[in-house]
Amino acid sequence: MLWLKAFHLIFMVTWFAGLFYLPRLYVYHAMTEDQTSIDRFKIMERKLLLGIMTPGMLLTLGFGLWMLQDYAWALYATSGWLHVKLTLILGLVVFHGYCIKWWLDFKNDQNTHRHQYFRWMNEVPVLFLFAIIILAVVKPF
Repeated sequence: MLWLKAFHLIFMVTWFAGLFYLPRLYVYHAMTEDQTSIDRFKIMERKLLLGIMTPGMLLTLGFGLWMLQDYAWALYATSGWLHVKLTLILGLVVFHGYCIKWWLDFKNDQNTHRHQYFRWMNEVPVLFLFAIIILAVVKPF
């Protein structure tokens, strides 16, 4: 069980690294006007999203579901904190989906958002991280 938890945490860190950095790349990409920089951002965003962030998400979810299956189904029925945590994780997956949508917009030169929008979006994963970690460690209810 501890190996599952270790791998779950390792891949959660890689997923969040991408969730923190990709919107920041979008900030800079939205501010960029020269083609060389635009092309460079497209490469960086693709590699981060497809090479690090999405595999990190899939492995985080996989190891998390494995742990849930192994020991937490009985816990699930009696733990309100776990219900909220799983709901927040679903919200984080939706945010990941938006990151993919924004990536496709930039990739196809169809972005309609200004850099300020992505500055705000860059803060969203922080809120999820705080809530999910507090729920998992403190188990307040």
